[in-house]
Amino acid sequence: MTLSEVRRYAMALPEVSEAPHHQSTSFRVRGKIFVTAPPTQDYIHVFVSETAREQAIALYPSFVEKLFWGSKVWGIRVSLAAAKSNVVKGFIRAAWSTKAPKSLAASYSGEA
Repeated sequence: MTLSEVRRYAMALPEVSEAPHHQSTSFRVRGKIFVTAPPTQDYIHVFVSETAREQAIALYPSFVEKLFWGSKVWGIRVSLAAAKSNVVKGFIRAAWSTKAPKSLAASYSGEA
């Protein structure tokens, strides 16, 4: 998977914008970040729930690892070169759903 594919999928979700975040790019829903990508474009950071994070790490250890900020775990780091496109899209959708207002997430049932 590539960052271009990530961008295309994320931007197709309702009310998503892309904006700089330090040296990275970020995807946001109503200002709340749900995915970031560093300039290297080798991986993305996806801000999923703790339950989703642990499940992703258990199921896809070849391309998913814990994302640390200091000593705290914030989500998952996904290695794009090894990642399965449909799995990454699921991660992005899950992260979007946790950051989107509940009414927006509930009203969206389509595929991006």
